[in-house]
Amino acid sequence: MVSARHFSGMTQDRLPPQIEMRIDGNLLPPHPTWPMRLAAAAIIVAVLTGVVAIAALAFWLALALIPVALVAGVVAWAAIRFQGWRNGRRFGRGGGGSLFR
Repeated sequence: MVSARHFSGMTQDRLPPQIEMRIDGNLLPPHPTWPMRLAAAAIIVAVLTGVVAIAALAFWLALALIPVALVAGVVAWAAIRFQGWRNGRRFGRGGGGSLFR
């Protein structure tokens, strides 16, 4: 037979478990431990780092396209001037022609 002294010696230094329950019978969620808080903070930092990286990549792409847009504008301007010269029209100050007539 097992005596009661055996069980009392095992549970002497332990606190009884606490179950946090609402009045309607639902259990409260457990409080997050420090590893859970650390993991949540690491996830937030990783997401913010990803957002900053994507924004930096978009900004770099926009800056890289500025020279391409300038060259395209110069080519379009030269093409319009060439078409006007080819059709015998003058453009600019005091010129009288319009290419789109």
